[in-house]
Amino acid sequence: MTNNANENAIERENADANAPQNAASRRRVAVLGGGISGLAAAWRLSKIAPELDVVLWEKTGRVGGVIGSKQIDGFHLEASVDNFITTVPWALDLCKELGFEQELTSTNNRYRRTFVVRKRRLYPLPDGFMTMAPTKLYPMATTPLLSPLGKLRCALELILPRRRSTEEESIAAFVTRRLGREAFERLVEPLVGGIYGGDASRLSLQATLPRFAEMERKDRSLIWSMKKSQKKAKRIKREEESGARYSFFLTLSSGMESLPRRLAERLESENRARVELNREAVKLEKASGANGADGWLLTDSTGKTERFDAVLCATPSDAAGALFRSVAPITSEVCAGTERTGTAIVHLAFRNEQVKRPVAGMGFVVPPSEGNGLLAGSFSSFKYPSRAPEGTTLLRIFVGGARSPDSLTIPESELLDRVLAETRALLGVEGEPLMSDVARFPNAMPQYYLGRLDAIRRLREELAATPTLALAGNALEGVGLPACVKSGNDAAEKIAADLGFAVEKSGR
Repeated sequence: MTNNANENAIERENADANAPQNAASRRRVAVLGGGISGLAAAWRLSKIAPELDVVLWEKTGRVGGVIGSKQIDGFHLEASVDNFITTVPWALDLCKELGFEQELTSTNNRYRRTFVVRKRRLYPLPDGFMTMAPTKLYPMATTPLLSPLGKLRCALELILPRRRSTEEESIAAFVTRRLGREAFERLVEPLVGGIYGGDASRLSLQATLPRFAEMERKDRSLIWSMKKSQKKAKRIKREEESGARYSFFLTLSSGMESLPRRLAERLESENRARVELNREAVKLEKASGANGADGWLLTDSTGKTERFDAVLCATPSDAAGALFRSVAPITSEVCAGTERTGTAIVHLAFRNEQVKRPVAGMGFVVPPSEGNGLLAGSFSSFKYPSRAPEGTTLLRIFVGGARSPDSLTIPESELLDRVLAETRALLGVEGEPLMSDVARFPNAMPQYYLGRLDAIRRLREELAATPTLALAGNALEGVGLPACVKSGNDAAEKIAADLGFAVEKSGR
């Protein structure tokens, strides 16, 4: 990678001098955005059609977007994404392709418990409770998080009829209808808030967690459906006789930032794509080339314009909305209208003896009713022990979202004081932290509010009718790392197909 576009062009021209196909005759594809979605898209394009001339523009001086890793005083910190889920294949498959198999690290199974805050105390999440439905009845019957009436209301879910309407429903409305208000407020809302950082009364169930709507449609009861799914999963696990075994979540021992960095390095070192840093696209318009061939003109922030045969945009939704205004107005409207929230991640490290009420678990979630602005927290030193020196506790606290937007704007010292006060109340922490760090990401989390499915449908219809233009990123169908990789793959496959290449769909 280089920071200078002209230097990059000279390097590529020299490299292409000995290539079997002259660069002038190669079709050019621009990938906009050097986050994981854009990098995955460039990688996928290079595998489908290595004869394409792929150029990636990233407006900042580094790749990876919000993904970042660093070391402070022997503590390993992840600025945003600290692991990825393995129940879907896209991130895991990409790691394998890039040779990360020896670095894949599982969570510590000794500390699989998650806790829920209630009245400034930590209570274990009922064993077997999965996002918004239980798989086991006894833990639900004995949890102190619910009152006797709340537990009885949950049990009624077993006999409630299914909903007949096919209209979108909010997460809050769905869970309250199936399990009751208390279960929603004390169990589901904190879990969902920890994932999306949004308002559950506006988040679309069908756009965020569609499998639960499908459970009700198919099996009527969520509880019976979850128990049936658990039995099937256990049977499949018993039938497996070979192959690698991975935990529910994985990380990279060298840090999650290693993934985008290696992607960029491999793209350039293997002559798959050119990565140009500090280059921002500010204008996109249609063009006509020689012999009437269609194309696109991209102008960067310095005023330089280049022609491309295809454009794949993987920028944040607001930037995509501005770029697409004149060439894809529906897509522009959907992107520009996507509401987003921001999140701050605060790392705190203590000596073990400073934590007077330690809990052995992966982390905790916080209901809005606690009123402290916290969304969730991870016990990083339990989750991945190698991230903290022996004898220390490393905490990772999430604040902000729709619940506490001022966390993104108040002075850092004030934010630290607020988080420290809550940490002391929850865990009995004494004294000052050994280390503290704050990372803030304003407007980084798109919200899939009611109406999102129709908006995405209209967006996809317009892009399907617009050859050689594609969109990727977390504003489409998922906010996690695997979903972002998949969106990059899907966008790359659309561009390749539009350019006439045979495409075999990735993933399973």
